[in-house]
Amino acid sequence: MISSVNTTTTNTQPSTSNTSSTTASNTLDKNSFMKLLIAQMQNQDPMSPMDGTQFAAQLAQFSSLEQLQNLNTSMTTSINANYALTQSINNTLSSTLIGKNVKLGGGSFQNNGQGSIDLGYTLPSNASSVSISILDSNGNVVKTLNNLPTASGDNKLSWDFSDNNGNTLPQGSYTYTVNATGSDGSTMTATPFIEGTISGVQFGANGASLMVGNSQYQLSDVMEIFN
Repeated sequence: MISSVNTTTTNTQPSTSNTSSTTASNTLDKNSFMKLLIAQMQNQDPMSPMDGTQFAAQLAQFSSLEQLQNLNTSMTTSINANYALTQSINNTLSSTLIGKNVKLGGGSFQNNGQGSIDLGYTLPSNASSVSISILDSNGNVVKTLNNLPTASGDNKLSWDFSDNNGNTLPQGSYTYTVNATGSDGSTMTATPFIEGTISGVQFGANGASLMVGNSQYQLSDVMEIFN
């Protein structure tokens, strides 16, 4: 039985500038398996032919390999079909959200010339002081909002995209952090959110996205929907 064959060819022709390379695949599919089995039978020792039990075992391996590949193909087709169906349902349902007020998680937002934005935060309990720091895309603090509501639960405010000097900030990406202090002087964890009205839905390769205040958000950003 021949387990491997190495062939070396010396080319006496003058070398040329055109070269080609072939990348061998490390994946053994059912066709390669059958070719290997045939080559093994062709190159077996005539004085010591392949044992029938061994041959049957290899045929069983070939059958198992074929069934596994067919199962993998079937599962891949099923997964793709389910993904397409889920995306279609999400696209259909998202269009019914137009005109709804929505709460969006995270402290990131876009200034696309909408004039103002509703920022919010949720406190786990009453705080002694709360402030918000707004940062531009370079991480620079461009606005500090002090003396904000300290009651537990949701708190909201409107910001007009002006900096600490009263100048209107340029369009771009912004983030904000909430700095809350408890009655005992300890730092409290506040959850930031943005509120707005869904004005439209856009459909792309990654599914449906919501338009809120001239900015685009994913469905996964939605924390709550209001009438």
